[in-house]
Amino acid sequence: MSKWTAQSMRDMSGKTVVVTGGSRGIGRIAARELARAGAKVVLAVRRPEPGPYESRRLDVSDLASVRAFAEEWTGDLDVLVNNAGVMAIPGTRTGEGLDVQTATNYFGPWLLTNLLLPHITDRVVHVTSELHRQAKLDLDDLDWRRRTYKPLAAYEAAKLAQVLFSLSLQRRLDAAGSNVRSVLAHPGIARTELVGHSWMNVINRIPFLTQEAEGGALPLLYAASEDVPGNAYVGPDGLASIKGFPTVRRPSRAGLDERAAERLWTATEALVLPS
Repeated sequence: MSKWTAQSMRDMSGKTVVVTGGSRGIGRIAARELARAGAKVVLAVRRPEPGPYESRRLDVSDLASVRAFAEEWTGDLDVLVNNAGVMAIPGTRTGEGLDVQTATNYFGPWLLTNLLLPHITDRVVHVTSELHRQAKLDLDDLDWRRRTYKPLAAYEAAKLAQVLFSLSLQRRLDAAGSNVRSVLAHPGIARTELVGHSWMNVINRIPFLTQEAEGGALPLLYAASEDVPGNAYVGPDGLASIKGFPTVRRPSRAGLDERAAERLWTATEALVLPS
């Protein structure tokens, strides 16, 4: 399986897959390949458009939008791919007062997953980043209210929060005797528009340090379809996991801290759930 590609994917016929942020980048490619393998793909996007897949409105940074999407869902959902995200954007607040970057990358997916969990039959795929290894997560200030906001640091922290969320979620699923799995995937460094707004876009002009978006989508597809264990961390197999074929790797030591994961869950509930 060291040369696993999209053509290696097993038959997904009869499965329903939701891909958030599936209208562009690696999400669009993942949606295309899942549909090619037979899955019914639902794109959860800010601006639904006519196309080959069902498309429903979802702004993951807007918790009201998340709740509306979940409330309207009926029937089974085999795979939820939490792909929507932003990177290193300026500090702004949502209408609910949350940091937009953290809400998009973590708070919204956390709430969406928990609300849809009664419908999910197979797995949740959380799209994270190797930059979670550099993160400093302040559990007393998840929403950047006391600290000076730093765009890249906020991105890194949200990605570590995703990793810890998967850990906590899998522990809860196991304790409940559920067969549903929580798994993680990261794309390495893929050439997409994710950082097109910032100086970091320079990375897209260095081909030997990056891979095409099609390669970046492979870990998502592998995590969404292969028989990987709960809380598996899937990424490229190349040097520093920058590019290559998908394989199961290990997250950072901080991403395996069960105590921090439980503290994070509690802190997230306090910010996201109605009082």
